[in-house]
Amino acid sequence: MSDEVIEPGMHHSTAEGEIPTELRSEAQSLKAGSVGVIGVVFLVVTGAAPIAAMLFNGPLAVLGAGWAAPAAFILTLIGLVVFTVGYVQMARRVNAAGGFYTFISHGLGRVLGLAAAGTVMFAYVMFACQQQGVSGYWLSTTFDNWFGVNIPGWILVYVAILITVGISYFEVKITARILGVALCAEVLMLTIFGLIVLFKGGAHGISLAPLNPAKVFSSDNTAKAVFGSAAAGIALFGAYFSWTGFEMAPNYAEESKHPARTVGPATYGSVIGVGILYIFVMWMFVEGWGQQHVSHEIAVQLGTVPNQTLPHAYGSAFYPLTDQFAGHWMTIIFEGLIITSSFAAGIAFYSTASRYVFSMARESILPGFLGKTRPGAQNPWRASLAVGLVMVVYCTLFILSDHSTLAQLTKTSTYGALMGVFALLAIQGICCIAIIWFFWSQARDGFHWWKTVIAPILGCGAMIFGCQQMLANLGALAGGEPLFVRSIPWVSLAIFVFGFCVALYWRSQKKDRYEAIGRFVDVNVEGDLSPESQSGDEPAVASAG
Repeated sequence: MSDEVIEPGMHHSTAEGEIPTELRSEAQSLKAGSVGVIGVVFLVVTGAAPIAAMLFNGPLAVLGAGWAAPAAFILTLIGLVVFTVGYVQMARRVNAAGGFYTFISHGLGRVLGLAAAGTVMFAYVMFACQQQGVSGYWLSTTFDNWFGVNIPGWILVYVAILITVGISYFEVKITARILGVALCAEVLMLTIFGLIVLFKGGAHGISLAPLNPAKVFSSDNTAKAVFGSAAAGIALFGAYFSWTGFEMAPNYAEESKHPARTVGPATYGSVIGVGILYIFVMWMFVEGWGQQHVSHEIAVQLGTVPNQTLPHAYGSAFYPLTDQFAGHWMTIIFEGLIITSSFAAGIAFYSTASRYVFSMARESILPGFLGKTRPGAQNPWRASLAVGLVMVVYCTLFILSDHSTLAQLTKTSTYGALMGVFALLAIQGICCIAIIWFFWSQARDGFHWWKTVIAPILGCGAMIFGCQQMLANLGALAGGEPLFVRSIPWVSLAIFVFGFCVALYWRSQKKDRYEAIGRFVDVNVEGDLSPESQSGDEPAVASAG
């Protein structure tokens, strides 16, 4: 690996096979400098969608760990922070909209890179698809509570798709502003809710027991009594899915004002910031109902308790608490914010999925016409429309199998989330290995015993454990074991193997396509981000992996 100081006005040099930024046509480049650190944080954190995460993933965590659900979020936060250490180091060296697959292709080679490419793209397309079911469910239940108008959730799923595609057609800067307003309101209201429950002492006083990680793996909480089992895997899935999208920051590096300096703060900020919020809110949710009652209320919400519904037929077990501790005014605000939060998450997932498709298309992995941007705005509109079409097909298939409003949450959304999370956990584990090898073999100047060795090893272990726990609890996670659920790991493996075989074929028969895998990088990246180099406007360093 060589480092070259780039003076203003000079052309960037890069390793053989790399495609430097300035050699791209405008139609193949995303709009540089369109978002700063705050904008990227908004795009990343809205992928997690705090209120949607609490109202959808929170019940899943309770389903698995009962009143110990907050501790599941603590364990997940620790694992993700450790993973982020090595991930950020890699993102500072390899800068492109391809994210994981770009990192893996640089660290472990183009064959594994292409295999990862299809798998990651599949995961984010699944996230974009499942989020439309979430939006449809909350639109339907909220309109019913507000106006007494019962619009079937499946109809509103298509409305959600139309709005998501329409908003994302415009510039990423506009999207960031829209999502930023919704995000600020979500964080504010969740914090206020938590503080009110804390100051009022919950249902029976405030206990620290729900914050004990050991209780996640214990059977002495209410999950087993209510649901018949207590599965740490279910709890960890619910918690992990709440962070999905935290790793999106490198996908916006090409559009960032200072890519190398943006990725680290945006990624750490999103992981730790939302983690603290999640743990606090889930803790107060448990204490608000009381440790002996919270699992029962989640069972009522999920429709597993015969002849029982939540007060006022609410769609979330949060709403009776906002009524009780704050007043109906907060419930109304929560009902409104869950709609904007669901849309925000859908837009963020959709935007990232589109950028994966775009990145692979401009490297000739997918049809080249998908790798063109819209003149002027320079956003990946063709790739976005392609992802939108997939969302329509996916949601239609689930709607045809079960068109009930609840099914849009428990089937359309849950199955897509399971598919995406399993695939992403597996790829993140491989990415950890790629980080270690990249800094050992190609970027020794950036090698560090903790950041590029121990942390990635621990991160890989956390991802493997997450996959194992999901596989052990697939039936409980999906409410049964139909063929679709049993196929989840095999679908991800099939996509990975297909990409692997295609890469081998290209290596022997289509050298130009093979050489392009993961090499469409933005080399205007600073390889040295030591404190000394972060002050002033020093020239950039091109680090070609």
